[in-house]
Amino acid sequence: MSKAFFTNFLVLAIISFSFGETASTGRITGIVVHSGNQEPLPGASIFILGTKIGAATDSQGRYIINNIAPGTYSLSVSLIGYAPDTKNDVTVNNIRSTVVNFSINESALESANIIVTPGYFSKSPDLKLSTRTQSNEEIRRLPGGSEDVLRAISILPGVAQVEAGRNDLIVRGGAPSENLFIVDGIEAQNINHFGTQGSGGGPLSYINLDYVDQTTFSTGGFGARYGDKLSSVLNIELKDGNIDKLGGKATISATQFGLNLEGPLAQKGSFIFTARRSYLDWLFRAAGFGFVPEYYDFMWRANYNIDSRNLVKVLGVGAIDKVRFFNDTGNKRYDNSRILGNNQNQAFGGATWKHLAGRWFSTITLGQSYVDYGFNQSDSTLQSIFKNNSVESESYCQGDVNIQLNNSTELAAGIQTKIAYIKSDILLPQYTTSFGDTLAIDGIFRTNALKGSAYAQLSKVFGLFKVSLGGRADYFDLIKNKFVLSPRFSISYFASDKISVNGSIGRYYQAPSYVWLITNNNNRSLKFINADHFILGIDYLLRPDTKLSIEGFIKKYSDYPASFNRPYLVLANTGAGFGGSEDGFSSFGFEYLSSKGKGLTKGIEFLAQKRLSVIPCYGLISISLGKTEFQGVDKVRRPGSFDQRLIVNLAGGYVFNSKWEIGTKFSLATGRPYTPFNQDGTQNMGTYNSARVETNHSLDLRVDRRWMFMSWMLTTYFELQNAYNWKYKDIPRFDTRTDQTKNDASIGIIPSIGISATF
Repeated sequence: MSKAFFTNFLVLAIISFSFGETASTGRITGIVVHSGNQEPLPGASIFILGTKIGAATDSQGRYIINNIAPGTYSLSVSLIGYAPDTKNDVTVNNIRSTVVNFSINESALESANIIVTPGYFSKSPDLKLSTRTQSNEEIRRLPGGSEDVLRAISILPGVAQVEAGRNDLIVRGGAPSENLFIVDGIEAQNINHFGTQGSGGGPLSYINLDYVDQTTFSTGGFGARYGDKLSSVLNIELKDGNIDKLGGKATISATQFGLNLEGPLAQKGSFIFTARRSYLDWLFRAAGFGFVPEYYDFMWRANYNIDSRNLVKVLGVGAIDKVRFFNDTGNKRYDNSRILGNNQNQAFGGATWKHLAGRWFSTITLGQSYVDYGFNQSDSTLQSIFKNNSVESESYCQGDVNIQLNNSTELAAGIQTKIAYIKSDILLPQYTTSFGDTLAIDGIFRTNALKGSAYAQLSKVFGLFKVSLGGRADYFDLIKNKFVLSPRFSISYFASDKISVNGSIGRYYQAPSYVWLITNNNNRSLKFINADHFILGIDYLLRPDTKLSIEGFIKKYSDYPASFNRPYLVLANTGAGFGGSEDGFSSFGFEYLSSKGKGLTKGIEFLAQKRLSVIPCYGLISISLGKTEFQGVDKVRRPGSFDQRLIVNLAGGYVFNSKWEIGTKFSLATGRPYTPFNQDGTQNMGTYNSARVETNHSLDLRVDRRWMFMSWMLTTYFELQNAYNWKYKDIPRFDTRTDQTKNDASIGIIPSIGISATF
């Protein structure tokens, strides 16, 4: 297969070179606003770094820079009395305008004799510590990232990837259910195809990168605005559609093909639409696999400026996932008996109204999410051992207000009401796990739930210090202790224009997953899960485009659901992987649970990053050292299932010109714990998580090439994942046919290509 991929790439290159390239110039346009109240800022200067090209904003805060040669640039904005800012990876082409918006704040620090210079590492007021941003280009060009927003996050400090081919986010030792996803201001339960119920993982994101502007990811210490999650917040900001003309893009990659459309909307807005389909089912079927996955995803978005002070945005995202089994041979029936089938429909969306009013602005959001799960698993004789047809639906209304009290003080507050509907039809005939524990459930369950929250947060600059103090209240009516309060505090000390010291203390609560509560009435006595965060770090700006940071953290868990039937099991150790019989259906939480689980995760993280600038290279080194332990009902402290002590990532590349660029990524991670098998295939509670997978590592390579023509652009890439053919080791499984333990390995070197035509 690798020979065919390589041949196709060469043929593509030869055919493309045969066309005479010709391209006109492009342009950059956008708006500059005050970050506190979103008011447009006239008179701001915008320059393309390394050139003499620039523009100034008009009375509406808008600017246009014309006649720019296609390529990748860095853009800087400055305005007297405001902190300057820089955007890198600004890609200009001749097909459509490149939109770059800036949000800057008054520079209260200049009164403390600190001169703020343009930098490439801005911070959100709500996400101060442990926060990294990634631009569309940084995500797109990452080797091995499959142009997937979640896989790109895996190279950041504090993030572990516990299983090859999966997007389960393991953040500072936490479970994949502990992560909050927000897309264009709308909350999503999960953004992965073939998602895990009650968790947040899956093999591939269904958010189309073509319309992602940037992501902001916080691994801890996030502000009071964000709640009901313990470990992280991922904010995905989408691009507006093309305001010049109707256009689109056709794409084919290693796993899927798709079509995008975008254009202006009534001269006051724009729209985007995208649809994609996998062709893995064709490849798997041709290769003779016993199971065939198939997926589709869709996204549409419209933004409309009612007037200069009112903006409305509407978003809809959906995914359809199917798995088909072919059981025509004994080997296929046995292999398929290990797989939890997952036919799933997902959708989320909503509408947001933003209103500007002098020194403050408000947003009102109506949101909806819906997931229809269809799990099934059979044994090697095709007898059903598990069926689960579940629906989880959430509808919510949220209001937020941001007030710029003065140039050094900002107040944010908000309230949310959420109504949930949950229905499950579950059949698990008496099933005995490898530990000897027995599970059984048969019934149809349904309920409604009410969640509510309110928060307030005040941020203020005092000389060389910036302080943020906030609090949050959460309510959930399906559990015993329905109401909790979460205080949060953070502080930054600006020792100079290059060095800052940052600290944070906060309490975070998360409601138990719906599926843990609906099937067993005893579980209604569960409490909110609690995690206390303690973070201290130092940032050093070596150059405007290069930053070093080091952070230490402690995360203390309490009231985590733990199993009475399986006293070693804490649900913090579940939710990653495809689940089913091989993990004893543990992530569904069907058994009698108690809030007696406790845990502790601590570590230190280092990041060195150079962003693409007038120096046309970029790079990142992240090192994470950590330790995670949990204890269940038996009060025995053991390594957490996602306890990877050392994770190292190195990524970088070089942009030669507007046509060629190369990139590479190396990853290394020590193995996570697992429970060894006895000779008869059973496992013992006394050896739970006592063994470890061996250290894994890999090298990925990528080459990108663009061809620009008068009215369209061709973009291609060739990628080599696992370039030196390391055999990835995963948690061993027991083969009942041979009575031996097997350690699954990856398929080795994976070549892939991507082709897209933009018009």
